[in-house]
Amino acid sequence: MRPAHIALAALVAAVWGVNFVVIEIGLDHFPPLLFSALRFLAAALPAVFLVGRPKVAWKWIVAVGLALGVAKFGLLFTGMDLGAPAGLSSLVLQVQAVFTALLAFAVLGERPARRAVLGMAVALAGIGVAAVDEGASGPVAGFVLVVVAAACWGVSNVLTRRAAPPDPLNWMVWVSTVPVLPLLGLSLLLEGPERDLAALRALDWTGAGVILYVAWVTTIFGFGAWGWLLRRHPASSVAPFSLLVPVFGMSSAALFLGESVSPLRWLAAALLVGGVALTSLTPRRAAAAPKPVVREAPAAVSFAGSAGEERPA
Repeated sequence: MRPAHIALAALVAAVWGVNFVVIEIGLDHFPPLLFSALRFLAAALPAVFLVGRPKVAWKWIVAVGLALGVAKFGLLFTGMDLGAPAGLSSLVLQVQAVFTALLAFAVLGERPARRAVLGMAVALAGIGVAAVDEGASGPVAGFVLVVVAAACWGVSNVLTRRAAPPDPLNWMVWVSTVPVLPLLGLSLLLEGPERDLAALRALDWTGAGVILYVAWVTTIFGFGAWGWLLRRHPASSVAPFSLLVPVFGMSSAALFLGESVSPLRWLAAALLVGGVALTSLTPRRAAAAPKPVVREAPAAVSFAGSAGEERPA
């Protein structure tokens, strides 16, 4: 990769990592489900009128919109609202690579290599260490919701592989149209119209800036740049930069939010990042039985997120 492209990949990882701090700030302004709905509304409009018509079947757009937008982000934002720290959340979400590999084996017949299985075990050990650390110092419920959010992210990754979208940006914009109404409905039901209206009436420049960051900078710029890189370089060259997301997430949380990083959390980070690297960067074995040829989705769509965003796998 050229130096400019390396810098762009690192910038995207930084944008996705800092996104967790921005989410934490946003949760001071909005209830979590309303915040997630506004994030997708801003990501979809006006971009949906600029990216052209959907390039995959609507069944895949709706399925991923529900799994990724409603389930993954609804749980992530709620977990962080319940007290899961931004830095820890940026780290724990990376276990999505393990859930993706397990689901790909169960659903798509993709047999992981032995090194990938070892990576899953190492990453899960990191989750265990993080759980012990969080259980001793913070609310367990929020931590559990972030882990479940990572599992939902794995579901959306497998669905995305089946959908095989040819244009990651077009795909993400149309997927962003799906969660808006379900999240608004859940917010009205669970968070209450009074709380939602109070948050909207109190909207200030900080709240608006937070929504624009998570929608336009993290999603539109992040996914657009990541997809652009993946069209010019092998996924094996681009994907490792996603492992920088928790590095930026934990360091920015420490810098801007004053979150401390205990020795146990550093150990959890080392195990998780190392395990995810082994899981994600190990070539998969071919399926045991021959399957129809399916055009493979760009790695960008499943890795993206780390984003507090949709991350490649």
